[in-house]
Amino acid sequence: MAKPRKKALGKGLGDILGNDLTQKAAANTDPSNATVATAVKEIPIAQIETNPYQPRTEFEAEALSELADSISQHGIIQPLTLRKLADQQYQLIAGERRLMAAKLAGLSQLPAYIRTANDEQMLEMALIENIQREDLNPVEIALSYQRMIEELGLKQNELGTKVGKKRSTVSNYLRLLKLSPDIRTSLRKGVISMGHGRTLIGIEQQALRLRVFDEIVEKSLSVRQTEALVRKLSTPQEPKKEASPHKPSTDEIHLRKVEKGLEEHFGSRVKINQNAAGKGQIVINYSSVEDLNRILELME
Repeated sequence: MAKPRKKALGKGLGDILGNDLTQKAAANTDPSNATVATAVKEIPIAQIETNPYQPRTEFEAEALSELADSISQHGIIQPLTLRKLADQQYQLIAGERRLMAAKLAGLSQLPAYIRTANDEQMLEMALIENIQREDLNPVEIALSYQRMIEELGLKQNELGTKVGKKRSTVSNYLRLLKLSPDIRTSLRKGVISMGHGRTLIGIEQQALRLRVFDEIVEKSLSVRQTEALVRKLSTPQEPKKEASPHKPSTDEIHLRKVEKGLEEHFGSRVKINQNAAGKGQIVINYSSVEDLNRILELME
């Protein structure tokens, strides 16, 4: 006779809320409100405020629209999870996409479980719920980890235990936050992968890192191709013998230094083009409107 399969961990907030975390939440709140409701209640949308601890910052408009259409036809299949703040006032623990889509669908009330949790537990539950459902991009995960470390006072190994990851995995995510804003934006949008990000963070020189990043985007390099490129650029090359080797002029050397200084300042690729008459242009690359605004602020 086949053994019954064990229920998989980390599939949703229902699993999380059944553990010691929720029991502690109920124990640490006002005894009059300590009962954790298991029944689903219909809550007016106007009484629900969003979760200030929500780590997810980007929601695709098309995906929300599709979810709204589904909700219009079938209703809310999975109830939201809320905590009660006061009479007729609730705060979202999990289900922000469903809440946003329900508003688009024109619903006035939603089914929800009402739980008890303090602010620290709200943050922890929201972060773990999203991380375990793999709803976040690498940068959002990294920011979530950093927030749990800072606001919950956790060490990396303690955080790893809570989210079911090795300490090295947690460390790799946190290191992504050292990347420049334009590279992090590309990670958020899926232009480059976590593997690309890990390779880039291993490059100490900012100018070289930006050069490799540009090649990844322009040539659609895989992670292995990127690693090979980094090895090639990091290995000292024997100078090729040329009949008439080009010696950079004083102006060229000065321009390259200026380029490097600007790249360090703006955190973006910079190219200076100058003709023989001394006229030219400065080109600063940016990856998004957000990145452009960041550069403009630096210029101010």
